[in-house]
Amino acid sequence: MPSFKGEYEHSVDNKGRVAFPAKLRKALSPDAQERFTILRGIEPCLYLYPNDEWELVENKLSEINSFSRQGRKVKRQFLRYAEDLSLDKQNRIPIPSHLAEYAGIDGTAIFIGSGERIEVWSPQKLEEEDALLSADAYEDLFENVMGGSDAEGD
Repeated sequence: MPSFKGEYEHSVDNKGRVAFPAKLRKALSPDAQERFTILRGIEPCLYLYPNDEWELVENKLSEINSFSRQGRKVKRQFLRYAEDLSLDKQNRIPIPSHLAEYAGIDGTAIFIGSGERIEVWSPQKLEEEDALLSADAYEDLFENVMGGSDAEGD
């Protein structure tokens, strides 16, 4: 199972192609076969899943009750903008124009390893997102998510 980490900035050419970072490429599972699914993220970024990880996401999505309104909405919003793509011979990925527009990616893309997936951000949107999180808020968030909260306090 891949574990993507790190931050990498690359230029986007006039055809919407961007070099896929070498360090992230090394973390790809051979099962991914350099194929990906790209889609809108929850934040104003793109999620890039290697093919083998995307299969796990699809399995999880198949468990959602399509007869419930919430289930239909989640599936619809998550899958409607998903597209399959592959690395080209120069190890570039094409970012579909409607997805680049959604994420504000124009000229530069920042790849962020996020465990099983990769997030692709515009520098401006990432800076805006980072500005929303102060050091104290990050510490609280980390403690809440990771379960490291000290019940007695400091």
